[in-house]
Amino acid sequence: MQRLSGLDATFLYLETSTQLLHVCGLVVLDPSTIPGGYDYRSLLGELDSRMAGMPTFRRKLKDSRLNLDYPVWVDDHDFDIERHCHRTSVPAPGGHDELAELAGHIASQPLDRSRPLWEMWVIEGLADGRVAVMSKIHHSAADGITGANLLAQLCSLEPDSQSLVDTTAKSAGDASTLDIAVGGLLAVIARPARIARLVPGGIAMLPKWVTRARKGEAMPAPFTAPRTSFNGAITGHRNVAFAQLELAKVKAIKDRYGVKVNDVVLALCAGALRSYLQRRDELPTDPLVAMVPVSVHGKSDRTGTNQISGMFTQLSTQVADPVERLLAISEYNVTSKNHNEALGANMLQDWSQFASPAVFGAAMRVYSSLKLAERHPVVSNLVVSNVPGPPVPLYFLGAQIKGMFPLGPIFHGAGLNVTVMSLDGNLDVGIVSCTDLAPQLHELAQGFGTALDELFDADPVTEADDRSERLDGERDATTLPSAT
Repeated sequence: MQRLSGLDATFLYLETSTQLLHVCGLVVLDPSTIPGGYDYRSLLGELDSRMAGMPTFRRKLKDSRLNLDYPVWVDDHDFDIERHCHRTSVPAPGGHDELAELAGHIASQPLDRSRPLWEMWVIEGLADGRVAVMSKIHHSAADGITGANLLAQLCSLEPDSQSLVDTTAKSAGDASTLDIAVGGLLAVIARPARIARLVPGGIAMLPKWVTRARKGEAMPAPFTAPRTSFNGAITGHRNVAFAQLELAKVKAIKDRYGVKVNDVVLALCAGALRSYLQRRDELPTDPLVAMVPVSVHGKSDRTGTNQISGMFTQLSTQVADPVERLLAISEYNVTSKNHNEALGANMLQDWSQFASPAVFGAAMRVYSSLKLAERHPVVSNLVVSNVPGPPVPLYFLGAQIKGMFPLGPIFHGAGLNVTVMSLDGNLDVGIVSCTDLAPQLHELAQGFGTALDELFDADPVTEADDRSERLDGERDATTLPSAT
């Protein structure tokens, strides 16, 4: 058996009927590259044969009422690919809107916890003859990097070559009720000692944060974000939107202004959000705050599937000029990254080890039912994630991937998730929200292309002169206090 880490289990306890914590991905395929042509049954057989060497897809949860610790993974000896892979079709005319609507419907359905926590939906009927695959895997079983790696094992660099399946990966094994209970008891007995080691550092964290904030070296504190229409209690209804951008333009902007790709991604998100909120006359005067998941794979020595931490950063949505906004975001990202690194790669994983299954799950259900997310300050406005992908074409079971749109989970109080992935010269943007909070999500997706063009078409010389003049004017009009 393989016991879940505290962070892995936390994603189970956070889940309610409205807060679904699976990670999705929408992959658009060109089936004309499949050797021998596309056939659903053949595709299903190939998928089944490759998953035989991928134990993550063949393990399920097991628990016991006598278990005082987290559940465990065990092998599913009754695994059947047809319980997880389904065939469906978009309604006519099979365009972008119909695909997005179907993807939102699939994302709204919870996973069956009695089986391995994943599904795939093969979607036919697209107007251009393409085929889409909508995948779902629970966050307790995979984070963003792990999910991308799992998908990569089903892909190849040529349509007729085999994928690189890791045949050395260990299976989850089996566990009896007694094994689970005894292992859980031993883990709980050791927990007070672990708490004792963490408490001193936790107590010192707040004054250190305050000190950094006074020096201007801190990322935004939780509960300081302004409220928007998508920062409320979410329902179980999901809507999806997606966009595809030219990666060459993104890199050209990066090189022109000496920033990072992630800075440009956040700037595009900020530009799209600013326009979206302005059209609704609800743009806050304070900047929106994004929570950015940070992978600690290779940096953390803790066990568990989820190897992540998270940092908060400002999106400078109050800044009208797109180039000024980009540079402000870049500067703030440096501060946020340094602060996050100072907190340590293991912080989130360590503190999540003390999430009690009974207390945490019950508290989350009460929080959800009472809509408490609408009664306290906003923790962060949205989640923004950037997953790097290969710069070359990929083939999924022989079909060339024409678009790969990652779709992350949303939370009470932060009902918007924007995740981007680079692949073969494109930057694919996947957006998820709650239909009741953001019914016109396609408008936000369209804003990413506009934001990219604004930055790409901006004259860096003219923009720099204009910014310099404005800053000089602000300095002349400001009387600085004398030092004391």
